[in-house]
Amino acid sequence: MGRVATAGRVDRGRRAASTAGRALAFVARDPALAFASAIVVVLVGLAVVGRLAWQYDSLTVDVENALEPPSWDHPMGTDGNGRDVFARFNEGAGISLLAGAVVVGLGAIVGGLIGVVAGIGRRLTDSAWMRVLDAILAFPPLILAMAVTVGLGVGVRSAVLGIALTTVPYYARLLRTDILRIRALPHVEAAVALGATRTRIVQRHILPHASSAMLIQSAAVFGYAILTLAALGFVGLGAQIPEPEWGSMITDGLQYALTGQWWIAVFPGLGLLAAVTAANVFADRARDLLDPRGEIAVARET
Repeated sequence: MGRVATAGRVDRGRRAASTAGRALAFVARDPALAFASAIVVVLVGLAVVGRLAWQYDSLTVDVENALEPPSWDHPMGTDGNGRDVFARFNEGAGISLLAGAVVVGLGAIVGGLIGVVAGIGRRLTDSAWMRVLDAILAFPPLILAMAVTVGLGVGVRSAVLGIALTTVPYYARLLRTDILRIRALPHVEAAVALGATRTRIVQRHILPHASSAMLIQSAAVFGYAILTLAALGFVGLGAQIPEPEWGSMITDGLQYALTGQWWIAVFPGLGLLAAVTAANVFADRARDLLDPRGEIAVARET
């Protein structure tokens, strides 16, 4: 029995290694995807390892070393209060990536549940939910996120909840549309005719097919969430100075950029650009891989 178990573990290990090898080969064949993957690896590494290993703290004030340009000791320079910009950049990367993940999770769960209920429910239920979603969509996403953030109290948590709310209609409508399409397929209609319950229809036929649409939408939402969080921080509704979030760092650095201290605003701006670009590349490649015929109507928030 021991040999059988060992052989099974070895076989699983080989399969996992083979799958990882194929994934790396797939990424290597696409320069844009390889570049986006490298960006993600670097940002995650800075957010996790760099933040813990770096010698400076993101909030420590050192007025004597304020506004120092990039150097070996401070690779991204220091800000107006002598805080190390590299340490703040790393902390901001963690905040942005975590916020993007939370927005995707909340939007997918809440929007997905609404989409399933509307897609498999009765016509009255479907119509009621669609009217609610239409009311949310009547507001521009950024304006709605700002209103929710102000209502809940400015800060990163409120901003994340506001951004997540703006993504719910897109997830819900996407999943509802996909469910209606899948329900019309012959094998699903046959399962309904044979007496399959709604729960079984959802688990067996709808969710496996709809997961591709949700994955593509999530990649697009991730970049949108990071960019919108930075926008809210930039106007003072998200992270509050001195909290090291990229948007608030850009705001703090603009006053110094005009006098030549460009690094305070430029480095977080480059981080924001890199993260959003990587997310958009992943969204495009996910669509190419999972929806080559363009059957999935993924919405991109603006």
